[in-house]
Amino acid sequence: MRVLVVEDEPYLAQAIRDGLRLEAIAADTAGDGGTALELLAVHDYDIAVLDRDVPGPSGDEIARHIVASGSRIPILMLTAADRLDDKASGFELGADDYLTKPFALRELVLRLRALDRRRAHHRPPVREVAGLRLDPFRREVHRDGRYVPLTRKQFAVLEVLVGAEGGVVSAEELLERAWDENADPFTNAVRITVSALRKRLGEPWLIATVPGVGYRIDTGAGRAGG
Repeated sequence: MRVLVVEDEPYLAQAIRDGLRLEAIAADTAGDGGTALELLAVHDYDIAVLDRDVPGPSGDEIARHIVASGSRIPILMLTAADRLDDKASGFELGADDYLTKPFALRELVLRLRALDRRRAHHRPPVREVAGLRLDPFRREVHRDGRYVPLTRKQFAVLEVLVGAEGGVVSAEELLERAWDENADPFTNAVRITVSALRKRLGEPWLIATVPGVGYRIDTGAGRAGG
């Protein structure tokens, strides 16, 4: 999952970004509305987290822009304004959820996971394919009942691949969805991460390489040799 966090307090923005990384969620941050709109025009985010009171355009204006553009990006309003009228106006602007400051990072993560699940409402919370069980809330992976310890980046990549439901995901898309804006577009990090992830999951190999195209989950891998 990749999210955009629009927050004008640098320390809070950095704390959110670092905290989300620990949960295998890639996050880009913007300290003002102009930067946020530029990032939205370049990247395909899964969720936008908006502080309503950032320097212009405001979080409200960014929300209006997202809705007017026809984008289906879920919006989570993050603000100190906790009156019912404030929350009502936020939802009227198109917000899907509302979290007031101060907040626990764990609650933010849970709300983001819930929004992501709602965004792809046909998907069950826990994904199972070819003997693989991926639980995004607990950030746990099991294969054939065996717990598979993964790094945060490996988990993020696997989550994108599993979400494609057997479809091919290009290296460029993996870089877009599992890394943040600081990732070098010419890096071989995707190849290295996929290779390490494949070894962690063990044989029969679950991640197939489609030469010149990308990677996919081999939905028949769990039946190999059976």
